[in-house]
Amino acid sequence: MESIELQPLFNNYHRKIAKVNLRFKRYLYGQINWNARIISIRGARGVGKTTMLLQYILENYENLDQTLYASLDDLWFTTHSLIDLVDWADQHGLRRLFLDEVHRYERWSETLKNIYDSYPDMSIVYTSSSMLIMDNARVDLSRRQTSYTLYGMSFREFLAYEDVIHFPVIPLDDLLKNHVRHSMQIVQTVKVTPFFEAYLEHGYYPFYREAGEDFSARLREIVSLVIDNDLPAVERMTFDTIQKVKKLLMIISERVPFEPKMSELWSQLSTNNELGLRMLYALDKAQIITLLSSKAKSYRFLYKPDKIFLGNPNLMHALCPTVNKGNERETLFCCQLMVNNDVKHPLKGDFLVNDKYLFEVGGRKKSFDQIADVPDSFLAVDDTEVGYGNRIPLWLFGFTY
Repeated sequence: MESIELQPLFNNYHRKIAKVNLRFKRYLYGQINWNARIISIRGARGVGKTTMLLQYILENYENLDQTLYASLDDLWFTTHSLIDLVDWADQHGLRRLFLDEVHRYERWSETLKNIYDSYPDMSIVYTSSSMLIMDNARVDLSRRQTSYTLYGMSFREFLAYEDVIHFPVIPLDDLLKNHVRHSMQIVQTVKVTPFFEAYLEHGYYPFYREAGEDFSARLREIVSLVIDNDLPAVERMTFDTIQKVKKLLMIISERVPFEPKMSELWSQLSTNNELGLRMLYALDKAQIITLLSSKAKSYRFLYKPDKIFLGNPNLMHALCPTVNKGNERETLFCCQLMVNNDVKHPLKGDFLVNDKYLFEVGGRKKSFDQIADVPDSFLAVDDTEVGYGNRIPLWLFGFTY
């Protein structure tokens, strides 16, 4: 293959990297072992996977053409194969490629395995939909790759992105013991409440800056794109099933968070339990909804969830007819804690974290009545700058990643 044939890929790569800066990096950037031969970065659309790849290139390659970024949904790949690209790169001394949207490429797992086995000097960093679970791949790459998942911005990251305050991550155990000290350090620097309200509306996705007033409309478009394009590419669902997924999401958006009666839900969708659960879990993997259960989540064995949330508060503002404050609080707590912790639905209280800590989430006047006398129980309370005892400001849980 002649180099001129790659010009469209290089043009797109150069256009994208010209817009990237290193001022702010996502939390995952420093956690990745960039020396691994195959690196997988899963995540929802819009959370910053592409920017992270381009930032790494910009920071580590003085000559940007010593590597190449390409999105596998590019039209170039309709007449060329990924092996064509890798073979050209190998012949021209490029030893690392950065690939976006790998789930859009037919037989992607077999191709990556062949590259790993046939080009021992080549390393690849690739991104994919959060729906891409390796259990479903035709070829097992788990022994060959290092995998990561990128979630949306935490409240802590949002404040750093806005250049308001740069504060380190507070692990949950430290937060529970020292929340008063941490809260006081932060509120001495920033008026938390207005920024927290802004974060709930638009701060989970970094693209809110470029979207401006169109953020909610853009977010709805992304959700539609995930369901129309990514979901059939990963889950092999029919057009009719895709339409049912959209209806399912609208039903959920009107009721979240709710404890589903599955027979009623499947009746509304004219579907059966097996396909209904498959649709639910597909939306969960896409990070559009969150399924909460008293049992550990498994994508191999699908079972009825105890409670269903939307994936984050921004989705509530974009999809729900009205946003209930109590529901918004629980959604916020769940999406912040689940990144680094195991979150389950308890018999008593709102959330059981790491099979140890029990939480109730509510407003400033929330009482311990529902979890009285339970060891390691806490209140996550809104409209509060600094807590005391086992009453902890809700916003502070946004500093756990």
